[in-house]
Amino acid sequence: MSSILVQDLIEAGVHYGHRASRWNPKMRPYIYGRHNQIHVINVRETIRGLLRARKYLQQVVASGSLVLFVGTKRQATEIIERQATRCGMPFVSERWLGGTLTNARTIRNRLGRLEELEALRESDEFSLYSKKMQSSLNREYRKMYRNLNGLRTLNRDPEVLVIVDPKKEKNAVLEAQKKNITTIALIDTNCDPDQIDLPIPGNDDSIRSIELIISYLADSVLLGKKAVEAKAAE
Repeated sequence: MSSILVQDLIEAGVHYGHRASRWNPKMRPYIYGRHNQIHVINVRETIRGLLRARKYLQQVVASGSLVLFVGTKRQATEIIERQATRCGMPFVSERWLGGTLTNARTIRNRLGRLEELEALRESDEFSLYSKKMQSSLNREYRKMYRNLNGLRTLNRDPEVLVIVDPKKEKNAVLEAQKKNITTIALIDTNCDPDQIDLPIPGNDDSIRSIELIISYLADSVLLGKKAVEAKAAE
C-alpha cells in the first residue's frame, strides 16, 4: 500500500467518523482519537482492512466465485452500481429484497418476470394493450428493474458480500450469516465490527470515501479475474 493511497484516504475524509456520542464501543480498536467531538478513525486500520480484503477478494475471484456488492444508502447507490458493473459482479443498489440470499428461487422467479416484461415491451403485442394497461406494465417494469437489474448474474450463492454501512444493510448481513457467506464492509464508528468478517473502518457517509474504498475493492476483483485469464492462457 503506497503512501499515495494513504494521502488519498486522508483527502477523501475516510478518517472522519461520527460524533463521539453516537459511537459503538466495539469500534474502539479502530479509533485514533477525537477532534471537536468527532471520532477520528485510525487510517492504519483502514489500510490493514483494505489489504486483507484485497487478498481475500483476489483469491475468491480467482477460484471462480461471485462477489455481491451491496449499498443502498443515497451516497452509495450510484457508486455501487458503477463499480460492480465495471468489475462484472452482481449488485444491490436500490433496495435489499428479503430472501435475496435465503430464498433464491423467489428472486429467480422475479427476474423471470422482469425478462417477460422486457420482451413484452419490445414486442408488437404491447401496442395492442390499452393505455392504462401499458402504463401499469411500464410502472411494474421500472420498479422491478430498479430492484432486480443488478442481480441478473447472481446465478448461484456469492462467496462474499461487499457492503457499505452494515448498520443500514443489516438484513443483508443477517442473510449472509445464515448462509455462511463472508462479509467485507466499510464500517463507520457507529457500527458493530463483530458482525463483519473483514471490516474496513472508514467514513461510510462521504461520497469520496465510499468511491475510493469501493473502487479499490473492484480493482481487487479485476486482479482476481486477470489471474484466472492468465491461468487459462497457460
